[in-house]
Amino acid sequence: MSELKGRTVAILATDGYEDSELRSPKEALEKAGAKTVVVSLKSGEINGWKGKDWHGTMKVDTTVGEASASQFDALVLPGGVINPDLLRVNEDAVAFVQDFFKQKKPVAAICHGPWMLAEAGVLEGRKVTSYKSIRTDLKNAGAHWVDEEVVVDNGLVTSRSPNDLPAFNAKLIEAVREGKHAEQIA
Repeated sequence: MSELKGRTVAILATDGYEDSELRSPKEALEKAGAKTVVVSLKSGEINGWKGKDWHGTMKVDTTVGEASASQFDALVLPGGVINPDLLRVNEDAVAFVQDFFKQKKPVAAICHGPWMLAEAGVLEGRKVTSYKSIRTDLKNAGAHWVDEEVVVDNGLVTSRSPNDLPAFNAKLIEAVREGKHAEQIA
């Protein structure tokens, strides 16, 4: 299948990403014909997390300091507790996420990934879901939080957990195919 041929999608992650929440969307996007680029805080490899322990590594393609949202058609924010907690205190990572919204490009976040959206200040008035433990953080950031498998709000795709990956991946591919969203807010 090549419905996303010519599209390039950034996956922003660092040590402690939830393994399935990075690998599954990456594989689904590539199967649909998109090129994926793992963007991180450091070069080399990052360490994944699965269950209650470290699990696997992922090659980093570029650092957030070298990357620009203008190079990509969409952004994926995998979860895991450690990953978004480390990313949200990095100014370059937060600015990178904000730029996708400024450029009205699709953004997809799963599990604890929406923590980055709260930090980036892009949730005001948006309908989202996430892992239930961060719902108060998202509400405090102005979001309308709901407990649903996948939520799509004008180019913003969110899901709760690895159990939602099939629905998340389908809506992610749909959002990337649709491209820029006029309603995407900065």
